[in-house]
Parts: sequence; C-alpha cells; structure tokens
Amino acid sequence: MISNTEASRTMSKSHSSFRKIVVSSLILLIIAGFLLDIMLGSVSIPFREVVRILFEQTSEQTAWLYIVQKIRIPKAITAVLVGCGLSVSGLQMQTLFRNPLAGPSELGITAGAALGVAVIMLSNGHITSMPAIRQLGFSGSWLIVVAASMGSALVLFLVVLIAGRIRDNVVLLIVGVMIGTITLSVISIWQYFSQPEQLQEYILWTFGSLGGVTEYHLYVLTGTVVVGLVLAFASSKALNVLLLGENYARSMGLTVGWARAIILASTSLLTGSITAFCGPIGFIGIAVPQLTRSLFNTSNHRVLIPCTCLIGTLLMLACDIIAHMPGSQTVLPINIVTSLLGAPVVIWIIVTRSNLRASFV
Repeated sequence: MISNTEASRTMSKSHSSFRKIVVSSLILLIIAGFLLDIMLGSVSIPFREVVRILFEQTSEQTAWLYIVQKIRIPKAITAVLVGCGLSVSGLQMQTLFRNPLAGPSELGITAGAALGVAVIMLSNGHITSMPAIRQLGFSGSWLIVVAASMGSALVLFLVVLIAGRIRDNVVLLIVGVMIGTITLSVISIWQYFSQPEQLQEYILWTFGSLGGVTEYHLYVLTGTVVVGLVLAFASSKALNVLLLGENYARSMGLTVGWARAIILASTSLLTGSITAFCGPIGFIGIAVPQLTRSLFNTSNHRVLIPCTCLIGTLLMLACDIIAHMPGSQTVLPINIVTSLLGAPVVIWIIVTRSNLRASFV
C-alpha cells in the first residue's frame, strides 16, 4: 500500500517535471517564432535591427522602423491572439459536446460569423462597405465584431438547442456540419446578387489574413479575445465537471444552464471577433486541443486551457512564417497554410490514437 503511494507520488512528480520542461520549451519557441515572424517578409530586415527597434525604438532606416512597428508587430500580435482564441474555443466545444471532432469550423460557428460579416460587407449602400468601415475606426471595428459574434452565437444557439434532443455526438456533429452548409448557402445566394466590387473584397476576406488588422482593429480584437479567454478560464472548473456528463454535473451541484451560457458567450466572442478581422481560419480549433491532450496527457482544463494557448500561439506563428515563404515576395492566404498543416495533424491523431474518445467518456 505504502509502496503504491510512493510510486504514485514519484509518477506525479515525474509528470510535473515533464510539463514544466515542455511549457518552458514552448515559451522559448514562441519568443523565437515571434522574433522570426517580425524579421521575415518581402523587405529583409537584419535580426539586430529587429531587436534594436523592439527595445530602443530606433533604427538605421526609417522605413524599417515603420515596417516593424506599424505592420509586422501588429501582425505577429494578431497571430498570438488568433492562436489562443481559436484553440481555446475549439477546446470548449469539444468538451461541451464531448466530441473530439467538434470545433468552430466543423459545427458551423465560423460560418455563422462569416454570415454576420457578409451582412455588413455585402449590404447595399456605401456606408457599410469595408473601406467605409475602416474609416469609422473604433465604431466600425465594433460594428463588424458585433455582427460576427451575433452570427456565430446564432449558429451555436441552434446547435445547442438541437443537442438537447440528440444524445449521439456523431449525429450532432453531422447536424452542425449541415447548419454550417445552410449558412454558407445563404452567403452564396447573397454573393450571387452582390455588386462585383463588394464580391471581390468579400472573397479576398474569406482567404484569411493576419496582415489586414489595423491599429484600431488590434485594440478591439485584443479586448474581445482577452474577455473571451477570461470567461474560458472562469469556466474551467465547469468544463472539468461537464466531461463526466450533464447528469453527473447536476448531481455535483453545477448549474448546467448557466455554465453553458458562459461557455457559449466565450466561444462566440473568440470565434466571432477573430473571424471578423482575419477571415475564416480552419483546423486550428480542432487540431490544437488534440495536440495538447496528447502532449500533456491530462483532461484538467486548468492545465489544458493555458497549454492550448501556448501550442496555438506557436502553431499560428509557424503558419504565418510559412505563409510568407521566406525569400519570396509572395504571401499565401493564412487559411490555406493552416489547412495544409492542420488536416494531416488531425488525420495522424485519429489514426494513432485508437482511444480518442476516452477523454470524453
């Protein structure tokens, strides 16, 4: 009995040491990725100049100072926000629906946000065109965030409503995909009857980009993502209990309806605001939570949420670096890169982990 207890303590210390090493390594890699993301681009800027601009706010060339401060730092910060926000929203969806394949894109939540943006961008009248929205500054930023968040919340509400009648998680996932398909069809009809200049701008937005976030947008995006993450951290205890099922959660004294409302609000804010400014970005929400569970081998959301933020940040910085294709003037749409990296990761996890659903039962 004593030897078993000592073995358990030894194993726990070993896991704790392993996690500390992994977390420290991830933080170092994120710092390196952040600097590399700022350094790379169509204009080559030496590493020492990047460090000098970051810490001394000066540079040998004014153009380098402007590029780093006004373009590349906001883009790198946007990558951090997107990595954290989409990864955590995917983690919450997988726990809430107890389905390893649930995520903002797969459940149609991203499509709902896209519908909200389409309402703003494809409406008639010059006041709602994207150039006019950008000229509005803060108010325009909030306009597009509110529209996208309401779109994602609407789809999420429908999925949750149906979830109350369907117990099979696979069937529920199919329902989410169908709701997403209907939403995309509505957008397609809207696109068909839109003006060519509006249509071109909307199609470019759907490719996804981290570089289109202006200074005003970045303030709003940071505020909404921080609020969404705070709500997610606040619901970590509820997420742990919901892993055991709603009936067990109620028996433990959890107010399931209130917990679900907080989780939905967090997911809608994170997915809606990020989709509004960066376009629909797939696979981060489904791939990163799976990678985190595999790496840290835990279902405790007090560990999973911050670790998911770290891995999501590192993955988005890597995707942005690849999108710029070092040595080339071409910039690939970020959505293409995340799909190329994320889809194989999901396939690899499904093939190698035969007990994938064990974390949700």
